[in-house]
Amino acid sequence: MPRASAAAAAETARAVLAAATRQFAERGFAAVSLDDVAEAAGVTRGAVYHHFRSKAALFAAVAAACHEEVANAVVAAAEAAGPEPARQLSAGSHAFVDAITNGPAVRILLIDGPAVVGWEEWRRLDEAGSAAHLREALETVGVDEEQVDVLTVLLSGAMNEAALWLARHPEDDTARERTHRALDRLLGAII
Repeated sequence: MPRASAAAAAETARAVLAAATRQFAERGFAAVSLDDVAEAAGVTRGAVYHHFRSKAALFAAVAAACHEEVANAVVAAAEAAGPEPARQLSAGSHAFVDAITNGPAVRILLIDGPAVVGWEEWRRLDEAGSAAHLREALETVGVDEEQVDVLTVLLSGAMNEAALWLARHPEDDTARERTHRALDRLLGAII
């Protein structure tokens, strides 16, 4: 019986996290209550509190999951690009822009995230995920040790800003294509 209870508890936590992700992405942190999340997940508010001690803690868990999803997309694209480091860097960078803008991540990670979880925690999550992969890719293409940290921050910041720009231009059918072309130019200057 305890195993079934543990499995049910894990399923409830997953349902709450999925519902919260949808709610935060659609409406933003400030407009979502734990009652909203509970209703969307089909659980009680007490169940939400059982798994996440507060709305901020729930948001932090959602943000961590979004960071992980984006980082996984970056790694998958880089690995699929083959063994050439420059192609891996390019594929991973393009995958970052797409992953962060084609789902809930842009609002959660780039708009609400820094304010809700705090800048230091947001940076820690980013540095543990896609920024770590970016740094590694830059090292692999031969960026020297003196410049790798600065170039990681510059390229990461440029891609984050490009993602925000894309989010503000959903009606522009050429925005994504133009963003990817500009990213190619930027990467071409580095590689």
